[in-house]
Amino acid sequence: MPRTYWIETLGCPKNQVDSDKLVGTFVADGMTPADSPSAADLVVVNTCAFIEAARQESIDVVLALAEDAPEAELVVTGCMAERYGDELGDALPEVDVVAGFGSAFVPVHAAAHDAVPVTIGRAAQARVPQFDLLNLPRPASVAPWAYLKVAEGCDRACGFCAIPSFRGPQRSRTMADLVDEAGDLDVREIVLVAQDLAAYGRDQGRGERSLVPLVEHLRSMVDRVRLLYLYPSDLTDELIAAILATDVPYFDLSLQHVSSPLMRSMRRWGDGERFLNRIDAIRAARPDAVFRSNFIVGYPGETEDDHVALVEFVEAAQLDWCGLFTYSEEVGTYAADLADKVPAGLARERLDEVSALQDAITASRRDRLVGVRADVLIDSPGVGRTWREAPEIDGVVLLDESLPVGAIVEATITESLGTDLRAEPVGEPMPWVRRVAPVDEVGA
Repeated sequence: MPRTYWIETLGCPKNQVDSDKLVGTFVADGMTPADSPSAADLVVVNTCAFIEAARQESIDVVLALAEDAPEAELVVTGCMAERYGDELGDALPEVDVVAGFGSAFVPVHAAAHDAVPVTIGRAAQARVPQFDLLNLPRPASVAPWAYLKVAEGCDRACGFCAIPSFRGPQRSRTMADLVDEAGDLDVREIVLVAQDLAAYGRDQGRGERSLVPLVEHLRSMVDRVRLLYLYPSDLTDELIAAILATDVPYFDLSLQHVSSPLMRSMRRWGDGERFLNRIDAIRAARPDAVFRSNFIVGYPGETEDDHVALVEFVEAAQLDWCGLFTYSEEVGTYAADLADKVPAGLARERLDEVSALQDAITASRRDRLVGVRADVLIDSPGVGRTWREAPEIDGVVLLDESLPVGAIVEATITESLGTDLRAEPVGEPMPWVRRVAPVDEVGA
């Protein structure tokens, strides 16, 4: 009888793609999904290790699942498994297997294979293992949208980030592989993700950036193409034009801060003036463009003047969406050895100030949408999104629960509810017509 599995995914959308790849592998091996962790033979936790809060959440989830599913084989994979390895296994005796990138999922595939290594990112050896999640097939998405990870790893050396130390240098997938996977996912919206999305195609300083032709090709396949995590120095005029041409003028810019001295200490490009000029230029071309960013508060050496500069930028930029975090010290990073640490209490006060300002800006910008007509993609019964909302991280649009999932319907925004909106359809829904694979594609 096939074994059952349960996968718990934490962290960023890139982790979700990794979990989808594992699902495809489990299903190919004859396994079936369980209805709950307690009903599974195998429980996998795909962890995040980006900041301390994410690591604590990962540990809490592992311990909770160990209690909920005491008879299941418990496997920890993902970023924490790679970064801490045996140390994590020693700290969590409840875990049966800690499988970092390039490590073997021995109990999972032993019955069908010879314990083929599972690789989520870079391998420990120089050669790429045979079993490489980047290039494994994924099952078709059950939702009308899906993430598409275009590359693994990162070539940058930001002062606060440990990701390159365990995800490795960037390695981009071929455009042909990405186009094939996008077709197999069979969705209406593709959300492109990577550690450094705009650098797609140019790995370790070699090759040519290829994001623009990829976006142009995918736009011919789906209703929406959305880009997440753009490094601001790579937001070229050509890339801006390609994004605007998708008719999803949604710009997710990884800014981190705006003070020139602090940006240099972060080993990042740019400052508030440069960022505002770019945002203003985009709005001149497309006044309704939507912007998301993220900022770190309390980075070592952050002065009151630096903080004021960030507050003034947030007020001037009028971003639609924003993620705000206090600095998390990561062992092995440049910032970990910097002096002038910002006291935790002060960092929290600064975070609260910027958060309150941004919350008011977001609510105001959502209020301005009341009365606007927009196409809404129905993600689940009664819940949809216009092009202004990225899945899972932004607000949603609430509609009649009778509208079919996957349909796109024109609707009028009738109410603003903070981050969310309520809307009433004004036209007939355009249904999601799932592609029927030709005979040769399904192996019949």
